Amino acid sequence: MFFKRAAVAFVAVACLAGSAYAQAKEYLTIQLKDGPVVIELRPDIAPKHVAQIKALAAAGEYDNVAFHRVIDGFMAQTGDVAHGKIGTNYDAGSAGTGGSSRPDLPAEFSDVPFERGTVGMARSQDPNSANSQFFIMFAPGDFLNGQYTVVGKVVEGMENVDKIKRGDGGNGEVTDPDRMVKVTVGR
Repeated sequence: MFFKRAAVAFVAVACLAGSAYAQAKEYLTIQLKDGPVVIELRPDIAPKHVAQIKALAAAGEYDNVAFHRVIDGFMAQTGDVAHGKIGTNYDAGSAGTGGSSRPDLPAEFSDVPFERGTVGMARSQDPNSANSQFFIMFAPGDFLNGQYTVVGKVVEGMENVDKIKRGDGGNGEVTDPDRMVKVTVGR
């Protein structure tokens, strides 16, 4: 009888823990011209990167920031708050070279693969140089696995990501780019 009660108690605790995990999920919502994109963040694998993204979003730093580099069949990159704010400080020649006033972050690489909808942090050649820029995958990119920090995955609105204007430059540079209209923490 003791084991039966213990098993029932264990199942009850496991169910509560499971529901606590569901409540503990963190989201970021990006409003695009074609509708919202909801990203489930992964603080379990990239706590410093997720904290930085949330802080920048909460401060309004990502609002009106351009998708400065968009490569069809690969990814859409945004998040340059220093040079990428359309209507404020947008500089097409420098977009993609800046970050934020916050410090760069140490790499938080994981075994989570880069699949369609995965959100990863952009960086320079230095693995510890990610700051504010991130990208959303249009398609799998296995060659990025273990070399870039995964911060989340699109769980709603991938059809809106698919409508982001593609780049026409050699490195995916976008003329008259789309932008993140508003970025908020939560759903």
